[in-house]
Parts: sequence; C-alpha cells; structure tokens
Amino acid sequence: QVQLVESGGGLVQAGNSLRLSCAASGLAFGTYVMGWFRQAPGKEREFVSAISWSGGTKLYADSVKGRFTISRDNAKNTVYLQMNNLKPADTAVYYCAADRRDYGLSRSQYEYNYWGQGTQVTVSS
Repeated sequence: QVQLVESGGGLVQAGNSLRLSCAASGLAFGTYVMGWFRQAPGKEREFVSAISWSGGTKLYADSVKGRFTISRDNAKNTVYLQMNNLKPADTAVYYCAADRRDYGLSRSQYEYNYWGQGTQVTVSS
C-alpha cells in the first residue's frame, strides 16, 4: 500500500531553519506531483508548496515564498521542504501529499490522492 512518512519537524526559535522530508513507498513516485500542506490548531489545512514530477516546476503559497524551498529526489522517493527564517505563524502540523495528475500543479487538498500522517513544527518567538 501507499505510504508517505514525514520527518524533520520539531521546536525551533523564530528565524531558524528546519528541513522536512517525506519518504514515499508503494507508488510510482516519479509520476506523482508532490505537495506540502499545513494545519494550525483551529484552522483549516492550507497549501504550502507543490513540485512537478521532474522537479522543474514549483508552486508556493504567498506566505512562504522566498523562505521555503521544495525539492525532490526521485531516486530516493523523497520530497523535501527546506524552511528558512521560520516565524511563529508557521507553527502547524505539516503534511506531505501525492497527486497523480497528468499536468499542472494544484493548491487544492482535494486533488491529492495520498497523505502522510504529519509532522509537528513549532516556532517560538
């Protein structure tokens, strides 16, 4: 079965960095768009970033543009989210997701077929 396993979350001070990883198994990783979403307490899940099959196209939410970088290594079936200059507003559970689409990137969580269990990121001020 398909599994997406996130890692790399933790507690950091504002201004610091974290790198999240998401290891995928049970799917043809190189044919899936991969995305990162996050959900803060009391809020809806929101789009953070997405990356195309090849890694050549990337999409970011305005709130993280210039601070976060998404990347993927198809040989390792892994997608990453490098998060720099973290802010308390970035505190959330971060989820990776896989989208089997033929073209384009989606910001909608409803377009994604598979989800990981999430990893907590807490940024203190």
